[in-house]
Amino acid sequence: MYSFFKNNIFSISLGTSLSKFAGFLRQIFIAALFGVGFAYDAYNYAYIIPGFFIIIIGGINGPLHNAVVAVLTPLEEKRAHQILQNISLKTIFILLIISILIFLNAELIINNIGRDLDKETQSIAAKQLKILSPCIPLSGFNGLSYGALNSKNKFFTSSISPIIISLVTIVFISIYWFFNLKNQIFNNLFYLELLPLATLSGTFIQTIIQIYEIYKIGLIKFRFNLKKNFLEENRIFNLIIPASFSSGLGQINVYVDMFFTSSFKGGASGLSYGNFLIQAPLGILSNALILPLLPQFSKLINKKNNQELNKILISSIEYCLLASFLMTGFFICFNDLLVDLVFRRGAFNAQSAIIVKEILIAYALGIPAYLFRDLLIRIYYSIEATSLPFKLSLYGIVLNFIFDWILIGAPIQNSGNLLPYNLGVVGLVLASGIVNLIICIILSIRLKIFIKPLPHIILLRKTIFIIIACIFSIIISQNILNFYNLNFNEFIKFFEIIFGSTIYFSSYFFLTKFLNVNKLEPELLRKFLK
Repeated sequence: MYSFFKNNIFSISLGTSLSKFAGFLRQIFIAALFGVGFAYDAYNYAYIIPGFFIIIIGGINGPLHNAVVAVLTPLEEKRAHQILQNISLKTIFILLIISILIFLNAELIINNIGRDLDKETQSIAAKQLKILSPCIPLSGFNGLSYGALNSKNKFFTSSISPIIISLVTIVFISIYWFFNLKNQIFNNLFYLELLPLATLSGTFIQTIIQIYEIYKIGLIKFRFNLKKNFLEENRIFNLIIPASFSSGLGQINVYVDMFFTSSFKGGASGLSYGNFLIQAPLGILSNALILPLLPQFSKLINKKNNQELNKILISSIEYCLLASFLMTGFFICFNDLLVDLVFRRGAFNAQSAIIVKEILIAYALGIPAYLFRDLLIRIYYSIEATSLPFKLSLYGIVLNFIFDWILIGAPIQNSGNLLPYNLGVVGLVLASGIVNLIICIILSIRLKIFIKPLPHIILLRKTIFIIIACIFSIIISQNILNFYNLNFNEFIKFFEIIFGSTIYFSSYFFLTKFLNVNKLEPELLRKFLK
């Protein structure tokens, strides 16, 4: 068991780290070329619906991926590839119809999502949405293939696959810069449609690679039997539909957030940049901690070993809390340096930096609730109890709309704001964090229906101590940096972050140890993994 975790965590972490690094470079290129402007605003609106399918249906840890892992893991190879092929054709056919409908109604969709956007931005976003629409059926196949590979303990290919879109985008932007196009008509066309074309090209290449990988391990042989309906197919679809809503809460709420964001100039771009800085390390953490646990949860459920499942779950929660508050404090402490270092160049000016810094802090505050919710939902997937997450996802959308509306001052069309404050885009981010926290509380309390109840009082006490350690670590690192008054230039800012984060991480480690809420010792970790 230890060898399984050691090898697969390394494989997943390496693949995910490479993908996130490529994504990091991609975002630097985007920020330098587009800044916080109308072209990138338009892309973020165009990407909402295709992005939902790319991330939720076609992504690692998405419901399609999780359902395939849960169903295919215990099956023998012949039956597994029959089910995979049949479910692939059916899923792609459904998604193809959705893609065509979106293509035909692109203008209507954008006009409703971005109601307060200017007409030019709406027109650009509609054209970009049409380009992105073929990504929807492609993402469905990618999600299925990721799950199929993971069910056979093949993690590296799926974890590294997202690197393709990042690399293609970097190549496209580099081509634009290299040729420095002078023809104004062609220049505008390439500039405005560069990002959707890169995303579509990258998604297509991902699909080709996944076809080769699952063919290589014998899970696809291009022989179909659609007339035969396997029981496992129904199980996959029964898991996918409600899980898509519950797992896609954040993505569904993107629509709600963008609905309100359209009234704030540069808001969509700011959200995208801030979210990227958070999601890059959060994705590594989530995949490394949660992804290998899913097959193990499924096996323990099949064996009806609730006691062992409860132990692993509690330990996972403790590690998630410890790591998530570490990240929260880091982003709060170093938001200025991070934004300046990563984005401050080209079209990304000082005003753009101010917008993104505020948004980054708001995102950081929501990290613990996000990661905890993600872990709990995976447990519900494993026990095939998707009803509650499904209901909570629907309630969450309503709550997010309400909190969004309240935190931007409760605006009424043609009547101004009902409330005397307006937190702007920051309020929209905080609203999502509040909703995630509410969902976490309900999911953790109701878990006792299916397995042993969680020790909520103990976990709450540890959470409070972790928060105290986080606050004091921020204070210590900030005071030391201020004491030395490091006025480094842009090139040396990286080393300032290294110096400051070393102080922060060391303080956090020793304080959590002192407060007895840190169990990250080699022997204990090895025992847990065994």
